[in-house]
Amino acid sequence: MGIFQPHRRLADEGGTVIRSINDVDVRGKKILTRVDFNVPQDEQRRITDDTRISESLPTIESIVSRGGIPVLMSHLGRPKGRRDEKYSLNPVAERLADLTHREVLFAPDCIGKEVEDLVRTAEPTQIILLENLRFHAEEEDNDPVFCKSLRGLGDVYCNDAFGTAHRAHSSTSGVAALFDTVCAGLLMLKELQYLGSALEKPQRPFVSILGGSKISGKIDVISSLLRKCDSILIGGGMMYTFLKAMGKEIGTSIVEEDRIEIAKTLLDTARTLGVNLAVPVDAVVADSFSNDAKTQMVDVDHIPSNWMGMDIGLSTVEMYTSLIANAGTVVWNGPMGVFEMPNFSHGTRAVANAMAEATRKGSITIVGGGDSAAAISQFGLSTSVTHVSTGGGASLEFLEGKTLPGVAALNK
Repeated sequence: MGIFQPHRRLADEGGTVIRSINDVDVRGKKILTRVDFNVPQDEQRRITDDTRISESLPTIESIVSRGGIPVLMSHLGRPKGRRDEKYSLNPVAERLADLTHREVLFAPDCIGKEVEDLVRTAEPTQIILLENLRFHAEEEDNDPVFCKSLRGLGDVYCNDAFGTAHRAHSSTSGVAALFDTVCAGLLMLKELQYLGSALEKPQRPFVSILGGSKISGKIDVISSLLRKCDSILIGGGMMYTFLKAMGKEIGTSIVEEDRIEIAKTLLDTARTLGVNLAVPVDAVVADSFSNDAKTQMVDVDHIPSNWMGMDIGLSTVEMYTSLIANAGTVVWNGPMGVFEMPNFSHGTRAVANAMAEATRKGSITIVGGGDSAAAISQFGLSTSVTHVSTGGGASLEFLEGKTLPGVAALNK
């Protein structure tokens, strides 16, 4: 696939070209830029992971270095349409100033006269960060009046928030329609390039690894990938719905009874298409949902009736790591077990290590955000794979083949 080229324009499936921020003349202009600064914080509101902020820096620097003024807007958490100081972006403004070594003007709100005055009087080299968009219910409602208020804060619209591109909100969709000039930020382009290339022109064999607790959230992804992949490796809590569909005893493991027939259909479809839909052959089970629980490793044909599955077993790890090692392209979304508990993190860690090793040997390896991104970060391997997506839900919908509203809005 090659190195990401920030000046490259990107064509969507219909052939429409999405313009890059680097293709836009920004000198002397205010660039209203949607970023994803929804970062984790501890109880003292200290940012515990600034990845999403640092990933936005190339776009911000592109604007500032060419004489433009970035007017950044983001959400943080779920304040439910009202002002709540624990969701203020003020700590983000402070971290952004530290990372950019530039003056960051933090606006008291995201709309209103005071904000408009701050934007109007800002000077080149300064960065403006608006207060949390979701302090207003109109943001998630894609409200036309709210969109119009945001429109007055910029001359050009830029979306660099892939993590929210699957939401048709005011800041990701509605306001973009009001601008003559719209473009994608460099992070957005990078996400679309890596995920798009993986799906449309993968190096073969193409292997997908899908985990997580529920099959319901991954049905459309599996259905889509069955027609693109050579192998799909199943793990996490959703594996037990597949095992139940195969007639196995799963004890007290998590299961979605109303999805068992769908799991059977997916298994049948895989056989028809000649795709290797791999389900674990062994599991680590526990007598309770606790890191200190009694554990044993068992074949999936011998899960005790009063025990629950917590991780994939060693034989499955060997099978999966072998498939990953021989892959040309690997996309991973969802942990293999309850990785937050150290005693049940081994399967997820093994997949992360296999991804890193495959990368070293020349494979294209992509981690699809969410819990997978958290896991690979926890294991210190984020920089050892080709790309870690900043968008969990967005990457899932992209893998499903859905049109993302935030991307569609850039097709002008």
